[in-house]
Amino acid sequence: MTLDGAFDQMEQWFDDNEPDLVRHSDELVFGADAVLLGRESYEFFREYWPAQTDERGFAAHYNALPKFVASTTLTGPLDWNSTLIEGDVAEAVRSLRDQYGSIISHGYGQLAATLMDAGLVDEVHAGIHPFIVGNAEDRLRTPHPVGLRLLEVQGSESGTIFARYAPA
Repeated sequence: MTLDGAFDQMEQWFDDNEPDLVRHSDELVFGADAVLLGRESYEFFREYWPAQTDERGFAAHYNALPKFVASTTLTGPLDWNSTLIEGDVAEAVRSLRDQYGSIISHGYGQLAATLMDAGLVDEVHAGIHPFIVGNAEDRLRTPHPVGLRLLEVQGSESGTIFARYAPA
């Protein structure tokens, strides 16, 4: 995200060739056993990732990971190695945590707020890029204040800050 919390207009500020960003992304994705997504992230990523390839094997690994999608509007079965979570999301995620060692999720929408409220978030990783978009539509929002405790922070030569937090 940008300094003003924007997630959109990425073509203006996101550089996926930045070595530190690649390293942090690799650590998260190659260390994951499963992916948890809300509907919007699922729809966005399933359009993008299946067509991607790279020499590191990042895209192949990400595409192969089992994905679990929380949505009240989608109906199954889903494509892209994805399973629709039906019923209570928090209960389903508790069950997934028993099955998978490391589950990653992207974004901060309703799903993330639900997981935070249920005490199911172990860490929050934020890549904060040195840009201010100003007119962004997508910004980091929560329905109520969420306290976090800083675990680690690293800076890159480009000015991007990589911060790792745990719930306070």
